[in-house]
Amino acid sequence: MVNIFVGNLSFQTTQDELQAAFAAYGTVERVSIVTDRDSGQPRGFGFVEMSERSAAESAISQLNGKDMNGRALNVNEARPKTQGGGGDRGGRGGSRW
Repeated sequence: MVNIFVGNLSFQTTQDELQAAFAAYGTVERVSIVTDRDSGQPRGFGFVEMSERSAAESAISQLNGKDMNGRALNVNEARPKTQGGGGDRGGRGGSRW
C-alpha cells in the first residue's frame, strides 16, 4: 500500500474527482480530503492510497504539477507520521533555549 500526499487542492475539488484522476493509473483503495475540524471546510490537501507501488509512482509522476480545478497539484509519496506529530498540543510547548 502506498500513501500519496496531494497538496494545493482547490477547495472545490471532491473526493470523487481525486479518485477518478488517480484511478486512471491503477487501483485506488482510499481517498481522503482533509477538512478543518471546526468549520468542516477543506484545508486544500488530501491523501490517496493505491495498492500497487508501480501504479502509485506513475500517478505521482504524471499528476504532480497537473492542473485540477485551476490549481497545479503537488503530488508526492506521503511521509510517515512522526511519533508525537505536529498536532500534539500537550506538554510544555516550544523551547525558549
